[in-house]
Parts: sequence; C-alpha cells; structure tokens
Amino acid sequence: MRSRRLDYSESTRTALVESAVTLFTKRGYAGTSLDEIAKRARVTKGALYHHFSGKQALFEAAFDAVERRVHTKLTEVTEGDGAPWDRAVDGLRTFLTICLEPEYQRIVIHEAPVVMGAERWREAESHYSYGVIRSILNDLIDSGYLVPVPLDVTANLLFGALSAAASMIAGSADPKDVSARTEEVIVQVLRSVRASAQAGRPETDAGSARGKKAPAAIADKIRTKVAGDPSGAGER
Repeated sequence: MRSRRLDYSESTRTALVESAVTLFTKRGYAGTSLDEIAKRARVTKGALYHHFSGKQALFEAAFDAVERRVHTKLTEVTEGDGAPWDRAVDGLRTFLTICLEPEYQRIVIHEAPVVMGAERWREAESHYSYGVIRSILNDLIDSGYLVPVPLDVTANLLFGALSAAASMIAGSADPKDVSARTEEVIVQVLRSVRASAQAGRPETDAGSARGKKAPAAIADKIRTKVAGDPSGAGER
C-alpha cells in the first residue's frame, strides 16, 4: 500500500517539473530562476532541493518530460492500426507537427544543446527518437516497402535528417512552411526507395551493391532536394 508521504513526494516532483517546463518554455533557461519555479509549483525552495540538485538537474527533468510526451505520441501513431507505410508517414507528420509546439522548440531544440552540451543532448535525443525511427524502418523493410538496407546506418541518417529538420523549423520565420517542405522532401525520398523495392528486382550482386549504397543515397537525395528545390514543388 502506497503511503501518503510517497504520494505527496511524487506530486511535488511532478509539480516542479511541470512548472519548469512552463517557465523554461516561456523565458528560457537563463531567464528562469529556481525561486520562480518553486513559487509556481507552490512548494518551498527546500522541497525543490530535496528532489533536484540544482537548476540544470531540473532542466534535464523538464527535457525528459517533454521527450516522453513526444515519444508517447509517436509510438501511438507508429504502433497503431494500418499498413506499415501509412503508419510511417503518419509518424513523420506527427513529429513535424510536434516541432511546431513551443515547449519542444524552446526546451529540446534551442535550450538543451547549450544547457546539456551537444554530446549529452544528442545522446538523450537518440534515446527517445532513434528507437522509434529504427522500429519504423525495420517494419518497412520486413513488410517489403523498402529495399533491405543496413538498418542502424539508415536509421542514424534519417534521425540526423529529422533532427536537422527540427532545428530548421524551430529557427524559421515561417515554421509551418518549413515543416510542410520538410515533410514533402522526406516522404519523396522514402517513396523513391519504396519504388525500388516494389520494382521487384532480383537480388544480384548489383542489387546487393545498391542496397549497401542506399543509406548514402538517402542522405544525398535529402541534401539535393533541400538545396536544389527550395520551393518545395513536388508530389505530396
């Protein structure tokens, strides 16, 4: 049986984290004080230090809270009903929509690389997002929608492309437009790889070589389309 003290402790921690998410989103890391976070959560500063060693620890907890919510949204889409291809595209669209949300833009994209350091931020991002991307690609390959490619290499390339897209969206004067263009480019690239799988080519040495080169081809196509097709013209 859970004790009231444990319930109170958990509710206090949750209140502090949610207060931190709100204030870090609104004012950024530098513009937010621990006093303000404690006041908004309606707890004492002593209670704050009982749960967190300092401001950075609280920021990382806020980062984790935002990322967990994103992960839940993505897995609900990518592990739901429907064909693997449809779930993959819906997952992509869901992620790009999330990139428009203020708390994700401010905490995950703008503040976290500076506050946590680029290496720690990248590691944390991959813990949440990379697994979803890898699972999507694995489903697409297993179901025949994509040609067999080195899974981890391809997942890392797509993860890098989506991370870069998130940064572009967050830093753009017109985030919705950049989000729409990014969706179009990545879906077109996946469609081109899907078309190769559906062509039913026999697995020859040449076909095997194409599979090995596919991850690099994906990266090249993304770079080419973003650089050479800024208008976003193309098939949706």
